[in-house]
Amino acid sequence: MPVPNSNAAFARKGSNVQKVPGAKSTKAATKKKDEEEAVETGTGWEEWSQGKALVRPPDQMELTEAELKEENTRILTANNPHAPQNIVRYSFKERSYKPINIVDQMAVHFVLEGNLVHQDSEEARKLGVKEGLAQEIATVDATAESEEEKAETSVNPAVDGGDVEEAGDEDRPDSAASRINKKEPKVTNQFNFSDRASQTLNNPMRDRICQTEPPPRSSFSATANQWEIYDAYVQELQKQEKNKEKQKGTHSHKDNGKSKKVMLMETQSEDVTKWTMASKILERTISQNTFDDIAQDFKYFEDASDEFREQEGTLLPLWKFQYDKAKTLSVTALCWNNKYQDLFAVGLGSYDFSRQGCGMLLFYSLKNPAFPEYIYPTSSGVMCLDIHVQYSHLVAVGFYNGCVAVYSLKEEGREPVYKSTAKTGKHTDPVWQVHWQSDDMDSNHNFYSVSSDGRVVSWTLVKNELVFTDIIRLTLTGAVSEGPKGAQAPSIASGTSFDFHKQIDYMFLVGTEEGKIHKCSKTYSSQFLETYDAHSMAVDTVKWNYFHPKVFVSCSSDWTVKIWDHTINTPMFVFDLQAAVGDVAWSPYSSTVFAAVTTDGTVHVFDLSVNKYEAICQQLVVDKKKTKLTHVEFNPIHPVIIVGDDRGYVTSFKLSPNLRKKPKAKKGHELPKGPEVEVAKMEKLLSLLREPDQNSG
Repeated sequence: MPVPNSNAAFARKGSNVQKVPGAKSTKAATKKKDEEEAVETGTGWEEWSQGKALVRPPDQMELTEAELKEENTRILTANNPHAPQNIVRYSFKERSYKPINIVDQMAVHFVLEGNLVHQDSEEARKLGVKEGLAQEIATVDATAESEEEKAETSVNPAVDGGDVEEAGDEDRPDSAASRINKKEPKVTNQFNFSDRASQTLNNPMRDRICQTEPPPRSSFSATANQWEIYDAYVQELQKQEKNKEKQKGTHSHKDNGKSKKVMLMETQSEDVTKWTMASKILERTISQNTFDDIAQDFKYFEDASDEFREQEGTLLPLWKFQYDKAKTLSVTALCWNNKYQDLFAVGLGSYDFSRQGCGMLLFYSLKNPAFPEYIYPTSSGVMCLDIHVQYSHLVAVGFYNGCVAVYSLKEEGREPVYKSTAKTGKHTDPVWQVHWQSDDMDSNHNFYSVSSDGRVVSWTLVKNELVFTDIIRLTLTGAVSEGPKGAQAPSIASGTSFDFHKQIDYMFLVGTEEGKIHKCSKTYSSQFLETYDAHSMAVDTVKWNYFHPKVFVSCSSDWTVKIWDHTINTPMFVFDLQAAVGDVAWSPYSSTVFAAVTTDGTVHVFDLSVNKYEAICQQLVVDKKKTKLTHVEFNPIHPVIIVGDDRGYVTSFKLSPNLRKKPKAKKGHELPKGPEVEVAKMEKLLSLLREPDQNSG
């Protein structure tokens, strides 16, 4: 009977096959092996049976059958509960740390870098070729090994039989090898488990956009024809011709070459004026923000301590005006603009006659104390100025070299509109005072001037030139000189100041260097109406009272300020200020209040209705040793005065309530108002000083 080649068949039919010597020993070894495995199997069964017991934690909840069957739906969102909500980042645009609203909600739990390659790619094809070669090599090796095993089996079938039995034993379901290779079933929880699918909720995408107002648009369409181009050129030429005519009318005294250059620059200046006005407004805004505390004091501050001072008052410093190029010059004139009450003019020159040079005319505004509104440099020092009451853009100026000029703020450029010359009758000495007067019968503007050469001259603005008329010549003897013989130097009186009556148009006062004050008339120039022996030195200022028609004030370097009634040759009040007086000014709100400045840096404010003997305010406003005050002026409507010194500075001060006190009204009676009240207040003071026969007259 042939023996089968199969090892399995050989193992099953081993009992019918002839017994080979040594077979008993093989069976004995097999039995022994089974017994050992049985022992091991028993031990594992006990462990497995114990592992199946239910183990409950002590804190497990006891649920009913209905609660176990209840389904709890949970929705997963993409928001990370642990994501920080207070992240800040530095903003370079705003230069500060700003919180971030958008936070990254993604949390990475596991990352595995894969090695998958697309099957159609070139790299996959190369890898496939390599794997194919490796499989062929492995197949060849496996074939060779199987042939060797067959050869060994044919040589030693008994040994092979033992191996077959061992392999058969490993394939049994209760063997340890089968338990190891067998997949463990999926473990479920001790409750009712069911597989569920969950889907996360994806937040919708949100776009962040900004919307701005669209720029204005306008549709324009035109046809460029030859005649349209021609018309445009004609209009431009007509515009240039009109500008030329304007320049010829106002600047005929200039050379033709210069006027042509001005005309060429006219069209360019139109574009410049657009942004210059905007820059001026911006500068004024910044200046008001810078000096906001001073502006608040100017508008609202009232010194509450005046209630405890009874009659005394104080000056509150406000703005200080300074121009760097005028530090070496002295303030020689101050004048407020009656139409624009925040604007005032400053004349700069020098009272040191051995150091004369250039001068300057500046216009400042209380709204912008940092820089002048208008700047007019002059070749000679400015000694006096006056702004027209009705036409506030016209400014009359007198110079140290004897010339007078008229500046117009409406005209561009820094040259005066009118200026006197030696041919047109200019003064031969410094001009100390100028005053605008009402227009003449031909509606021509005119002003008056007084100089050290003894002439009081009327200047009329006729077309493009100044026409002069000598009103009066001042002499030491009191008689008006006539002819060349009377023009000799010994008989000439030097005029230093003058002022016109507020109500009587033809009457005016002239102060001289000899200390006398002459009352004169425009229509009667043969002699003086009255002469007052006022001071022992030059009369620096003489001014009529704004309210009372008979009262005027004068000051001098002889340390005195005097109040006069022009009907009486002697002064009504005399005040010694213990220093040379530079200027004096009446207040526009009271007939009894006036202010004076002295060379020791003190401002003196008087109110005759309160104190007839001394000032109710004496305040040092500058350095006493280094600076001298030269001029003072009251604002037309605000309780403010401006003071100039010999270093080119102009300082503004606010008067305390005691310096502008009004009389109290009696119970049941209203307080009377108007100029008549001020006239009566001054008249009451004068009646106390006049003699009985003068009061009756």
